[in-house]
Amino acid sequence: MQHYGLRWIDLRTTEEARQAIAQIGADPMGVVKMADKGIARALKLERVPLRLAHILKQEMLSSGGDAAVHREVIVGGVAETDVLLLGTVRQLRVLADQLRLQPFGLRDLGEWITRLLHVVDAAPERVLDCRGHLLPLGKRTLIMGILNVTPDSFSDGGKFVDRESAVLRARQIVAEGADILDIGAESTRHGAREITARQEWERLESILPDLLTKIDIPISVDTSKAEIAQQALDLGVHMINDVWGLQRDARLAQLLGKYQVPVVVMHNQQEPNYHHLLGDVLSFLRQSIGIAEEHGLTGDQIIIDPGFGFAKTPAQNLEIMARLTEFKSLGHPILLGASRKSTLGHVLDLPVEERLEGTLAAHVLGIAAGADIIRVHDVAAHDRAVRIADAIVREQRGTHYAGA
Repeated sequence: MQHYGLRWIDLRTTEEARQAIAQIGADPMGVVKMADKGIARALKLERVPLRLAHILKQEMLSSGGDAAVHREVIVGGVAETDVLLLGTVRQLRVLADQLRLQPFGLRDLGEWITRLLHVVDAAPERVLDCRGHLLPLGKRTLIMGILNVTPDSFSDGGKFVDRESAVLRARQIVAEGADILDIGAESTRHGAREITARQEWERLESILPDLLTKIDIPISVDTSKAEIAQQALDLGVHMINDVWGLQRDARLAQLLGKYQVPVVVMHNQQEPNYHHLLGDVLSFLRQSIGIAEEHGLTGDQIIIDPGFGFAKTPAQNLEIMARLTEFKSLGHPILLGASRKSTLGHVLDLPVEERLEGTLAAHVLGIAAGADIIRVHDVAAHDRAVRIADAIVREQRGTHYAGA
């Protein structure tokens, strides 16, 4: 039986589809016309009113795609439904064009679909500006090295609380290949005792001036307090990492907008209770992005963190990891921090000090899924792992189709 070398081609973006079609020898105009037909996308909408769900279903069918809705929609048995749009990029673009002609606010939805299709395609290489320190985004994965100057952090609490040991550790982190140094002065582990801004600053004030003169990579301060961020930024710190996504201290976003520095906005909440895990986490991060934008931050200045290990069960953390690619829909750089977290210990049944291999596996898979920055304790090991991951993941896919 003749099979003609039949095989599956893994096409993930329209650019990869263009390359694959061009390698066949298709007419250049045909390449442009066919590329959008080679990539399928599934877009989910939540809690859509009944009348809009009918329109979406009708328009997707007319474009050649489909839309999954609740079975009671056809008889009006529900007031709202989640909707799963299923189609090629071409069909979804046609849908977006049709929605722009519709009433009931669907014009805006059409614009959002167009934007979403754009951001989930391959992101271009760009630059993260940390107050004059320019770091490449997209070209390679950035490593954020962790320096905890706390007595009670889950992994290395108490090791670097004095100025001499903190500076020595910071220099080691830089020498091992970190691109950013992230300093935390308050433990964010579950059950940790909250400290006052005064206590937090006392841990930082003797260390930061030394580090800012002796370390030649951007320094980030891990804090949710505007008072701490103000003092750190006045000294010259380059970015802020907020584990509450600008939703705990209302003054923080205004301050960051004033200084125009990058901020990491992380998902967090009190308990691991969700309506839809991914939907709720994305909704929180959209709110954080909106807060940052309201105060003048834009684009790559806003870095999103899905909050691995925060207010999530081990199963929920693994689900977040398995679907990390979906966070690309927010259109901002993604930071992943799984280093030595308890979920890894749960899977491996190992203590904190024996979770390096699990951490490396999680972060390499995160890079493959689209993470731009990884936040780690073990910098040297990650530097080696990241270089291999980047050589595989960030190499231009499709370049060698002809000889494959």
